[in-house]
Amino acid sequence: MGIEPLLAEHAEIEQAMADPAVHADPGRARQLGRRYAELGRIVRAHHAWQQADGDLAAGRELAEADASFAEELPALEAAAAEAAEHLHKVLVPTDPDDARDVILEVKAGEGGEESALFAGDLLRMYLRYAERQGWTTQILDATESDLGGYKDVSVAIKTRGVPQDPADGVWAHLKYEGGVHRVQRVPVTESQGRIHTSAAGVLVLPEVDDPGEVEIDPNDLRIDVYRSSGPGGQSVNTTDSAVRITHLPTGIVVSMQNEKSQLQNREQALRVLRARLLAARQEEAAAAASEQRRSQVRTVDRSERIRTYNFPENRIADHRTGYKAYNLDHVLDGDLGPVIASAVEMDEAERLAAAAHRD
Repeated sequence: MGIEPLLAEHAEIEQAMADPAVHADPGRARQLGRRYAELGRIVRAHHAWQQADGDLAAGRELAEADASFAEELPALEAAAAEAAEHLHKVLVPTDPDDARDVILEVKAGEGGEESALFAGDLLRMYLRYAERQGWTTQILDATESDLGGYKDVSVAIKTRGVPQDPADGVWAHLKYEGGVHRVQRVPVTESQGRIHTSAAGVLVLPEVDDPGEVEIDPNDLRIDVYRSSGPGGQSVNTTDSAVRITHLPTGIVVSMQNEKSQLQNREQALRVLRARLLAARQEEAAAAASEQRRSQVRTVDRSERIRTYNFPENRIADHRTGYKAYNLDHVLDGDLGPVIASAVEMDEAERLAAAAHRD
């Protein structure tokens, strides 16, 4: 697609967003806002290229009239070339979900209680990282272990408003976190001081901000209610407030027990179900066009061991990007930026290579 249709679409969305009726539907307004931000990168890059190209043309005219202006031409040519290269980069298709918020799930895996404690460490890492980014977080559901870890926990992570640049979105940062995270350390339950290896799984789902985007037929749902339980299985509520929703066509099951109200748990479960259905739909699309949306395929593949957290060496290593650093304590305290940046750079390089191959 040429750039003119994209510029025209940006102008149309800008006009639509000026209509108060659009903002009466928050989901629709957020969808338009995401697309507007996505196209805004292209519009700004196009304007910058036009400006740099115009400055170069003017400089050449002046140099023809007065040779002393020729000294400025190399800098103007470099600026125009840089602007053209940036425009080419932003025209390479990006992930349309980058500006979305996410639902992130952490589940204990191999290693029993130690794995549950590590799941708690990962949750804290993501909460601290979100705090550093200025995002908001909400624990949707959690099943604690006996020693204070988590058997599984779901958290919603949201930006404050639609990001001006999709690259600042929550999904743009956290979509690379899905997979198996492996920890190597001496567990608190280990009396001999031996290092154990255990793992926890992370699943990241783009949040559906407009329920109409993923329609769910009530007839496709089986809803069961039961009493909430805490560590050790004891009941933590005297009423049947916990909710389990089964989506019959896909077999997806979502359970929620964090809230005291059955209605609230039901709404949170539907929220997570919509996100899982959207992810499943995207996975099908990615399978049909394997070169497209490659990063999302990675995020939903929980069988892939993506990272190792080695406590004795204070080392963190990402197995996909080759990133390695000896500041694990800082990373677990939320300093996750450089690790994520390595994944972003890898993804961008792959997309640019794919675009060059098509060209």
